[in-house]
Amino acid sequence: MTDRPDLAAMISRLSRPLIDAELPVLREHGLSMWAYMVLLALDERPLRTQAALAEAIGADKTRIIGFLDDLQQRGLIDRTPDPTDRRARLLSLTAEGRRVRDSAQAGIQRKEERLLGRLPEEDRRAFLRSLQTLAALSPEEIVGE
Repeated sequence: MTDRPDLAAMISRLSRPLIDAELPVLREHGLSMWAYMVLLALDERPLRTQAALAEAIGADKTRIIGFLDDLQQRGLIDRTPDPTDRRARLLSLTAEGRRVRDSAQAGIQRKEERLLGRLPEEDRRAFLRSLQTLAALSPEEIVGE
């Protein structure tokens, strides 16, 4: 037995309040959490299909279509036919989508500063670096034995 709680137990105590803190910022920008995740994912890398996007953000591919429709109607994303496969759609952020995403992210990170400010600067840098490393792992790497 160890002297520390399990990772999932510690993260779950943080995740719900962090999400609750983000929701008012997202509402100010007219975004749901899933819509925000779409805007973040589309900027990280080009995604060729809606199914690839759903997988990248951990969403059900059948439920994501409504979020994509809304984001497209609001001019935040483009869905254009793939010239190499007309059945597929290329997903990309518009300039307005990037502006809304950046503004929402800045608001969220301002709120996070209050929490991160409780850590000494060196611990804060190490915590963020470690969290980014772990968050970059695939689900298979996390679950794998």
